[in-house]
Amino acid sequence: MSQLLQLLLHADTYLLDLVAHYGLWVYAVLFAIVFCETGLVVTPFLPGDSLLFATGALAATGDLDVRLIAVLLFLAALSGDLVNYTIGRAAGTRVMELARTNPRWGRFIRPAYLAKAHDFFERHGGRAIVMGRFVPIVRTFIPFVAGAAEMTFRHFVLRSLTANVAWVTICVGAGYLFGNVPIVKANFSLVVLGIIAVSLLPMVIEVLKHRAQSSQRRPN
Repeated sequence: MSQLLQLLLHADTYLLDLVAHYGLWVYAVLFAIVFCETGLVVTPFLPGDSLLFATGALAATGDLDVRLIAVLLFLAALSGDLVNYTIGRAAGTRVMELARTNPRWGRFIRPAYLAKAHDFFERHGGRAIVMGRFVPIVRTFIPFVAGAAEMTFRHFVLRSLTANVAWVTICVGAGYLFGNVPIVKANFSLVVLGIIAVSLLPMVIEVLKHRAQSSQRRPN
C-alpha cells in the first residue's frame, strides 16, 4: 500500500525514472497500467487519473509524444473496458456470487466494490459508463457489471468511446497545460490528491443524494 501511495503522489518522478531507464518502452508500461486498471477487476488499486495527469505534464517537456500518449492511453482504456465487459458477460453472475460467498475470491474482488458499482449502474444505466470513468475503483467494475447485466454491446461501446475520449482528453490535457506551471510542479503531491478528491466527488454526491432520498421515504 505504501508503494502504491508513493506511485500516486510521485508519479512525475517515477515516470522520469521510467523514461530514463526504459526509453520508448515506457509507452508499453503506461499502456499496460491503464489497461489493467480498467480491464481487470482484481487491479482497481492501480493509478488512473493521477498517472494520466503526470503523463501529460511529462509530455509537455518533450520527453513523451503527447499525441502518441493520448492515442495509446485511449486504446488502453477502451480495450480494458471491452475485456472487462466480455468477462462480465461470460461469467459475471458466477464471479459475483463467488466474491460474496468464497473468502479466497473475496480477497481479490471485494463484494462491497461490486455492490457499489452495481448500484451505480442500476440507478444511472448508460450514464454510469461515462460518470463511472471518472471515479477511481468504480471505473474498474462498471464494465464488468454492464456485461453481467447484459447491457447491449453496441450501447456499451458507444458510451465507452465517449467516456474514454473525455477521460484521456481532460486528464492528459490538464497535465499538458498545467503540470509544469511552477506552483503546480512545486506542489505536485497536493495536486494529485486534489485530482483524486475531485474524481471521487460524483460518488460522494450520489451517496449523499441516495441517503437524502432514503430519509425522505422513511415514515415519521
